[in-house]
Amino acid sequence: MIKIAMIEDDLELAEVLSLYLKQFNIEVTNYEEPFLALSSLKLQKFDLIILDLTLPGMDGLDVCKEIVEKFNIPIIISSARSDITDKVTALKLGADDYLPKPYDPRELEIRIRTILRRFNKSLEKEELNVKKTFVLDEEKKEIKKDGVYLKLTAAEFEILSLFIKREGFIVSREDIFENSDILNSDYESSGSLAVIINRIRHKIEDNPREPNYLHTIRGMGYKFIQ
Repeated sequence: MIKIAMIEDDLELAEVLSLYLKQFNIEVTNYEEPFLALSSLKLQKFDLIILDLTLPGMDGLDVCKEIVEKFNIPIIISSARSDITDKVTALKLGADDYLPKPYDPRELEIRIRTILRRFNKSLEKEELNVKKTFVLDEEKKEIKKDGVYLKLTAAEFEILSLFIKREGFIVSREDIFENSDILNSDYESSGSLAVIINRIRHKIEDNPREPNYLHTIRGMGYKFIQ
């Protein structure tokens, strides 16, 4: 579990980001007050900091400076302040990335993992040494099972990719449609999604009737485990 400390006084945004990141095995603890956050960093271990710049009682740039001086933790600045000077100053102080608001939570998740791989080489090695049955290559639009390429249609690739990225978490039908560039209401109304899921099972399971990887969670959706 990746542990993130977020210093953000917009509680609604903090809750949205926390819920989104949770599905990727990222646990977020939010601190509305920067002084409380700095105190907590002395007592708890976090893998990364997400820091807003406009905070009550203390400017975010000052918080960034103190974190860099006292702790060895990577920092992503998440701010609505558009002044390029703030961005330059934050990076000069030692922040690892600067993400201007508003942004897609998916971009935040990718940046978190990218920074952690760069910051923690041992984590990168652990990830590389873990042998997965299924390997997703989004750039090439390919999925391998035990080193062998799966022959998938565009819709099958899209859905199986989503399952792999959210391994271990329940993915609802609504999640699939919301994250799909191919599927639309026609698929939902005609029941074609169930047909695609069945085709995927026939391509990845030894026994599609007793799946080892792609499980149906009654009334909730699907869970992919490898």
